[in-house]
Amino acid sequence: MTDPIAAATPTADDARELVVDVLRGIAPGPELEALRPDDDLREMLGLDSLDFRNLVIGVSQRTGRRIEEDDYDGLADMAGWIRLLTGA
Repeated sequence: MTDPIAAATPTADDARELVVDVLRGIAPGPELEALRPDDDLREMLGLDSLDFRNLVIGVSQRTGRRIEEDDYDGLADMAGWIRLLTGA
């Protein structure tokens, strides 16, 4: 089932909510709600490379959008994910 976020360009809030929701399945905890846009996700949540890859796969599946390896460097923080998903 495709997420409703895939049907249109999401707002920044929608994009953040989607990423946090995917992260809940990877690194659950209260830190998720406190994430600031510039917090390094790997450092703040203790994500390893497999966790990060699962985040990419989860967001890709929910949005129907292919995320290229070239994009990974820009996805270290929530701001990067929001830029990618909103096209901003």
